[in-house]
Amino acid sequence: MRDVIVVGARVAGSALALRLARRGLDVLLVDRSHFPSDTLSTHQMQVAGVARLAGLGVLDRLRAAGTPPTRRILFHAGRAVVDAPVPTVDGVDFMISPRRTLLDSVLLDAAREAGAEVCEGTNVEALLREGARVTGVRVLDRGTGREHDEHARLVVGADGRRSTVARLAEARDYDGRAAATVASYTYWADFPAEAGEVHGGDGWAAAAWPTNDGLTMTYVARPIGEFDVVRRDPEAALLEVLDRAGTLGKRAREARRSGPVRSTDDTGATFRQPGGPGWLLAGDAGLVIDPITGLGMSHALRDAELADRAVAELLGGSERRALRDYRKARDGETRTIYGFTAGVAALRGTRPAEERLFEAIGSDPGVGTTFFAAISGAEPLNGFFAPPNLVRLVGVRGFLALARSRPR
Repeated sequence: MRDVIVVGARVAGSALALRLARRGLDVLLVDRSHFPSDTLSTHQMQVAGVARLAGLGVLDRLRAAGTPPTRRILFHAGRAVVDAPVPTVDGVDFMISPRRTLLDSVLLDAAREAGAEVCEGTNVEALLREGARVTGVRVLDRGTGREHDEHARLVVGADGRRSTVARLAEARDYDGRAAATVASYTYWADFPAEAGEVHGGDGWAAAAWPTNDGLTMTYVARPIGEFDVVRRDPEAALLEVLDRAGTLGKRAREARRSGPVRSTDDTGATFRQPGGPGWLLAGDAGLVIDPITGLGMSHALRDAELADRAVAELLGGSERRALRDYRKARDGETRTIYGFTAGVAALRGTRPAEERLFEAIGSDPGVGTTFFAAISGAEPLNGFFAPPNLVRLVGVRGFLALARSRPR
């Protein structure tokens, strides 16, 4: 019997398998895909996530493969612009936006090198049980068509928002939010992008980030009710939003598109019961939010770290306490940004009181960096938006105007 089977070999799964294998555990990592393999993604790895990649020892591989650093962000809100450096976390002072064909393969290779056994092209068909306890998985090798059973002391589902493990374990959802946006992205060659850019308006959002191979990735969001518009002509729909975002549209039209426009309306959000007897969930399998704030991959690495700690307790016999502590830590670190992301996904645009706040933030690069730290999870969000800090930035009248502008 193995110690742990991890289902899903992308960011959360490979990072967790890497951590567990380095601790000497017998780990099997399975995924239905063959790598390198692409997947829908916002691409942003926030600074806290980049610091975790450095801690895992894989950041140098990503940089050596040509992944460009993003050290500065231009955040446009109405007429206000916040132009500031990204925060520094554990000595790391940049974000990255790697292609998933690269990032996922680098993490998977590192897990394999650490001693995890990897089975690609493998589906999980069922969970094995002894009474209420999960004791392994039944897998199907898609290449040979052969089914067989794999037993383990713990099964971890890190297999994405439509997690097979979560479904088979009947994990309960809570605090769910219906999909609010249609998300679309593509890549461009000869698209100048010296910094990350974020733009937003009433009914739309757009962003541009430098990625591998000298390309720039552009992302747009529009209301969920406009999915038919996107589906009819994905490129025209994407360009129409980029045209609203300063010079993004002009630069895109002067660039060369590299690859298709990929879109999804599968942007709903939920917390999910993170574990039970013999099973655990990590990454999007256990908690997913709208992609508009670009936090998914950073959360995946955080969950891998939290799950690594939980596994030590779970295998040591302290199951109830381990599951309680894992849920408390995961939910506690996500609750505020979860609500904030839902507000951003409403695509309300910038109200006059909010524009004055962003003008104040943009007037001081140091404050701008603190703001970026708060919305990326590097610092507590509640601290930045606490009333005393808002009063300091915009005064009492400005703070009262902000309070009145918030949706009820």
